[in-house]
Amino acid sequence: MTKNVDWLKELAAAITVCDREGKIVAMNDRAAAVFAAEGGRELLGKSLFDCHPEKAQRKLRELFADRRTNCYTIEKGNVKKLIYQTPWYEGGRFSGYVELSLEIPFVMPHFIRPVS
Repeated sequence: MTKNVDWLKELAAAITVCDREGKIVAMNDRAAAVFAAEGGRELLGKSLFDCHPEKAQRKLRELFADRRTNCYTIEKGNVKKLIYQTPWYEGGRFSGYVELSLEIPFVMPHFIRPVS
């Protein structure tokens, strides 16, 4: 018998999920902690667009229209993060976006692997 494991709940990465209208529908513990000052889990059911300034709202609208992945790094409070925003699908139908936010070192190794 396979045990159902909720590995996302306590993962050391903030994971936030929104639906196709931009409504936040899920967040793991790390995301709730990262966004605690903005309400944490109280953000569930709220619009991503209401949580961002106008410039970021424009970027979000473009992403939703193009349904493409957006990846970048940020530095805030002496912490560097990789932000990875990508669409998710259910049954082949666009269903929204997932954002992964990972703390990364300021200097990190980069490896080039041979193509097999």
